[in-house]
Amino acid sequence: MIRSGCAGWALPRAVREEFGPGDSQLARYATRLPAVEINTSFYRPHQRKVYERWAASVPADFRFSAKLPKAITHERRFVDCEALLDTFLAEVTGLGEKLGWLLVQLPPSFAFESAVALPFLELLSERFDGNIACEPRHASWFGYNVDALLRELRIARVLADPVRIDEARAPGGWTARVYLRLHGSPRMYFSPYEPELLQALAARLRLADRECEEAWCIFDNTGSGAAAANALELQRLTPGASRRTPASAPGPAAPKPDRTSRAGRS
Repeated sequence: MIRSGCAGWALPRAVREEFGPGDSQLARYATRLPAVEINTSFYRPHQRKVYERWAASVPADFRFSAKLPKAITHERRFVDCEALLDTFLAEVTGLGEKLGWLLVQLPPSFAFESAVALPFLELLSERFDGNIACEPRHASWFGYNVDALLRELRIARVLADPVRIDEARAPGGWTARVYLRLHGSPRMYFSPYEPELLQALAARLRLADRECEEAWCIFDNTGSGAAAANALELQRLTPGASRRTPASAPGPAAPKPDRTSRAGRS
């Protein structure tokens, strides 16, 4: 299954008419796109009832991803974060079965240190029995040993554009499900993706869809309003992807992946 969506559900004027009616921008967004990334959770907490309201406003087959708070990833940098994580999970799980992923985005200066990263990632994987994607931005996270660690913990390494180093040109870690984030290039958060690049991306996603259970592609080039148009075009280019028209009916909720027990490591 291929899911395309945006970082946030604002509807730019240029494409607003392509979305169906609804009581909110999120409800309208969900008439055409099957997934969305919640970035506001990075900046501030939301009460559980807010997540519950969002979940109630979208079809049963719609999925959210939610970014971990910056207090965990950028300020504490995984140290002494158990209480912060538990609070966040108590809030975000208000999305219920519609919570598709947790996104762990790390600052560019956050180098991999096993003594710091491993305890937190193990804690997160134990506390949250669902899909986890990690977007590291320091070169030390792209080696074989780190990839093996993420794979063991069933954490997907995000494929992000623009690509910072050659080793980051493909998804890593746990690749049974993949997560792409397109920030805009050459100007991050603003540049739209041109048709020929979207066609190449669609071909890549169709290949990934044959090899994995689910592939997400989130457009984060929201500064210029390009994300929604790019997500809609990618959806048109990927026959068989999770898609809907404004009149489509909700589908059944997809089950969460079943986590297996993990072997210890040396």
